[in-house]
Amino acid sequence: MIPGQPARAGAVLVLGATSAIGRAVAQEFAAAGHDLILAGRDPQETARSAADLRVRHGVKVVVREFDAEAFDSHARFFEFCVNEVSGGLQGVVLCHGYMAEQADAQRDFELARRMIDVNYTSAVSILNLAANYFEQRRGGFIAAVSSVAGDRGRQSNYLYGSTKAALSTYLQGLRNRLSKAGVCVLTVKPGFVDTAMTYGRPGMFLVAAPQRVARDIFRGVHKHKDVIYTPWFWWGIMSIIKSVPERIFKKGKL
Repeated sequence: MIPGQPARAGAVLVLGATSAIGRAVAQEFAAAGHDLILAGRDPQETARSAADLRVRHGVKVVVREFDAEAFDSHARFFEFCVNEVSGGLQGVVLCHGYMAEQADAQRDFELARRMIDVNYTSAVSILNLAANYFEQRRGGFIAAVSSVAGDRGRQSNYLYGSTKAALSTYLQGLRNRLSKAGVCVLTVKPGFVDTAMTYGRPGMFLVAAPQRVARDIFRGVHKHKDVIYTPWFWWGIMSIIKSVPERIFKKGKL
């Protein structure tokens, strides 16, 4: 049972529903009987996912176009989502993200800015609305996919990592605020995941399937977790990386 809610499964909004993790998350919640709102930039692709979920799990699935960078549209979008499902929303899972090559983003600020806007600014924009909604309802959950890349600034991806560090800090403060209202806020920190965003990138190891990450998200929400590393062993890896003194760390090649 999700905090502050009845045992009956309620509707869940999946943001970034056409991403590999978003698709897998939708499958997990649909299999548990949750109605869904699938939101993404490609309504045709989202509609195909919705049709599959309806057939497989017999749940109601609504499709809604969502542009993470169209900040002025977020309030209207969220109002639609709240009114579209009977009984309102039970939870929101934010899965969208963007990663440019570090070297490219160092040279082109527009790439760096897009990472900031997609990974952080858009999350604050839409999750502020969700936070106000769940706080008033005195229950529900918010889960957002951050990254282990935000745990320490590394020369190979510090621009991307900084956007995820900002997101994790935002979620930490949101969790502190909403705990008094019985709202669960889950920070999800995956390591390398087999997605279109990471495909073909050098230096990948211990790559997890999106389905593994989705299962961990589902379990984390239902166990009222605050932060999860997925797969779990990334907690140990990042603990070691964070413990290295700065004078030594800056001499490395991470």
